[in-house]
Amino acid sequence: MATLKERKVAVVGCGFVGSASAFALMESGLFSEMVLIDVNKEKAEGEALDISHGLPFAKPMQIYAGDYKDVAEAAVIVVTAGAGQKPGETRLDLVKKNIGIFKSIIPEIAKYNREGILLIVANPVDILTYAAAKLSGFPENRVFGSGTVLDTARLKYLLGQHLSIDSRSVHACIIGEHGDSEIAAWSSANVSGIPLNDFCEMRGHFEHEKSMKEIAENVKNSAYKIIEKKGATYYGIAMSVRRICEAIIRDEKSILPVSSIQHGEFGIEDIALSMPAIVGRNGVEGAVPINLNDAEKEALKASAATLKEVLKEAF
Repeated sequence: MATLKERKVAVVGCGFVGSASAFALMESGLFSEMVLIDVNKEKAEGEALDISHGLPFAKPMQIYAGDYKDVAEAAVIVVTAGAGQKPGETRLDLVKKNIGIFKSIIPEIAKYNREGILLIVANPVDILTYAAAKLSGFPENRVFGSGTVLDTARLKYLLGQHLSIDSRSVHACIIGEHGDSEIAAWSSANVSGIPLNDFCEMRGHFEHEKSMKEIAENVKNSAYKIIEKKGATYYGIAMSVRRICEAIIRDEKSILPVSSIQHGEFGIEDIALSMPAIVGRNGVEGAVPINLNDAEKEALKASAATLKEVLKEAF
């Protein structure tokens, strides 16, 4: 097996999400080589050319279209390939179609690269992360999904708007499924160490239950709203992919709510879903304990049960 190139990334799938992610990764300066792979080779070639033409304004980089053999030596393989989510379709409706696609993609990747990190972005991300871990035979720490990193960013953004503060000072996360059964972990949310409700009152907001319900609903429905208005979501997830890749390549040990296979926390076993985890050069390097109230624990178990049901039918 060839030695990994720390600064090489592969993006598999050049639809809206894949090409936006490739653009965000070019802008990041993290990598010096990027290969784009798509079932439509011409599409991959077009995206590679288009993004390359911005290089005089960025950092030197080799960007090209390739085949599965070109994932060899990539430190990170970002998998966005899959059928897109259509208006009115839930993420879970996509399962059977996309597991079928993964059954042809993942073994091809594993044939040429067994040392890199598989970052799964295609939806439904939790089911496909589980499928990718099983189909690739990679150690579990090196197969994980973008999970609720974007949902968490949406939550922080909306809380920042609500409180008229910098969203980067908000510490709150969405856990569970990246989808309809996701949970806003309100009981552990804070703003720069100040409990969320206390901070809300400092800013003149007192209807906590109403606001929490409204904001959580808005986070959950964000994707549907965007799909309804413009057909697809891709910029937010592209920035999430960039953020996760930063944590890996710089070995940041950042705490991010990525989707990985669970082993007993809150009684949840053998399913991938999002919980805060330490992300670094070796992928998911450890789980981070999170305080949840009883209602949140029950909702998390229900989210896991929903995913298991779908997995049972589809895989």
